[in-house]
Amino acid sequence: VFNAKTAELLSHHQVEIQQKFPKEGWVEQDPKEILKSVHECVERTCEKLQQLNIDITNIKAIGVSNQRETTVVWDKTTGEPLYNAIVWLDLRTQSTVERLLKRIPGKNKAFFKFRTGLPLSTYFSAVKLRWLLDNVEEIRQAVDDGRAMFGTIDSWLIWVCICGKNGGVHCTDVTNASRTMLFNIHSLEWDPELCQFFDIPMEILPKVRSSSEIYGLMKSGALTGVPISGCLGDQSAALVGQMCFQDGQAKNTYGTGCFLLCNTGQKSVFSEHGLLTTIAYKLGRDKSVCYALEGSVAIAGAVVRWLRDNLGIVKTAQEVEKLAAEVGTSYGCYFVPAFSGLYAPYWEPSARGIICGLTQFTNKNHIAFAALEAVCFQTREILDAMNKDCGIPLTQLQVDGGMTNNKVLMQLQSDILCIPVVKPSMPETTALGAAMAAGAAEGVGIWSLNPGDLTAVTCERFEPQINPEESEFRYARWKKAVMKSMGWETSEAPPNGDTSIFCSLPLGFFIMSSMIMLIGAKYVSG
Repeated sequence: VFNAKTAELLSHHQVEIQQKFPKEGWVEQDPKEILKSVHECVERTCEKLQQLNIDITNIKAIGVSNQRETTVVWDKTTGEPLYNAIVWLDLRTQSTVERLLKRIPGKNKAFFKFRTGLPLSTYFSAVKLRWLLDNVEEIRQAVDDGRAMFGTIDSWLIWVCICGKNGGVHCTDVTNASRTMLFNIHSLEWDPELCQFFDIPMEILPKVRSSSEIYGLMKSGALTGVPISGCLGDQSAALVGQMCFQDGQAKNTYGTGCFLLCNTGQKSVFSEHGLLTTIAYKLGRDKSVCYALEGSVAIAGAVVRWLRDNLGIVKTAQEVEKLAAEVGTSYGCYFVPAFSGLYAPYWEPSARGIICGLTQFTNKNHIAFAALEAVCFQTREILDAMNKDCGIPLTQLQVDGGMTNNKVLMQLQSDILCIPVVKPSMPETTALGAAMAAGAAEGVGIWSLNPGDLTAVTCERFEPQINPEESEFRYARWKKAVMKSMGWETSEAPPNGDTSIFCSLPLGFFIMSSMIMLIGAKYVSG
């Protein structure tokens, strides 16, 4: 909850959402758990406001922000999800992507780039939805019966919070729609040809609206009757929260993944270096749409969660900073966390995570340091690509997101980029951006987005502390490690799934003949 006059954070509450990994490369979340966490956060935050003697009737608008490509399908008659939400970094759709590529001239991943701004990839919602239609009978049946609704998480939350099965509003905003691969970023409409290519029925898609307008009123809970009037995909919300409203202004958000966005104004710029063209925001029904160039990294904060939950070398995320600070170096160890392949600038789904440069001296501290360094190297790669596309190198990097509380990470980032890193004192700018869009909506009008009215934000600044030569040497070693991570995986399973050594006919004959000779030798000697 923010003060619309000062942008001051008044109260907040967070709940970690469980991720499910039912198979290798699969990542899911329970849509009902997400909804429950939202209700819990609203109720707890309102309780905290009352403890501060702030009347919750002063809350005038609600904004929604979400991880953008995560896909959910639900039944509009029962209000129940028909499958778990498939999370943006899920890899199950690789075979779906390869099948679709065969239908494109020259198997060109960038075939739809000038319509959507995106390459054909497991990342975006259209292929996740195609997989659901191909593999989940319940969803196919609901589509045939006219009961199915598709949406990204914003659509699911808005539909449920505004009456749900009793007349819920099925909508999304332009920023989320632009991440589906079904949306024309120039006409700002669902594209019939794209829907035909992916074989997606258009009647299950939400209505696309601006990022700042009243969609409806909350139907229950502490904020009953308050308008939901802002909706932005998380990275667009962070761009607004960082007040990057001018051409050339950029921000980098460190969350589960890492996302560098540069505002290109009302002009859609297409990258020659592996970046995406996406919609930055449309802050009002009658306002112009603004575009951005985006560099997307799949694994940032998720690598810390992996060290905690999978390796068990730390009990809390905060311990990673402590471990890294104790050694101050990776001692030649490099970590490429390509758990979901590599995103920008490579778009290489065959890559997998590797840790290399290990010696007997390497310990968990060095691995923790290498994990943080990996986040910084990935940011360097997308920043280099953005500087080439824009032609004007960034002189400093504005950052936000939960990981920016890690001072070791922020100093490392400045050292590896060789430019200052600037962090706002309130790092949750994604929430701030959603609040700004909600408060500025027509019919609410309590938050002015005029440049002269925007509040200056206090910041912490990190300056480079190593020489550029050392930075370049470490970066070159990292690039070498990246090359070694590629080409590990294909979507083709072994024949019959049989990994027995007897799969190999020559090896099988060799082993069988050896056994017969041994038995024969024993018989003769006997």
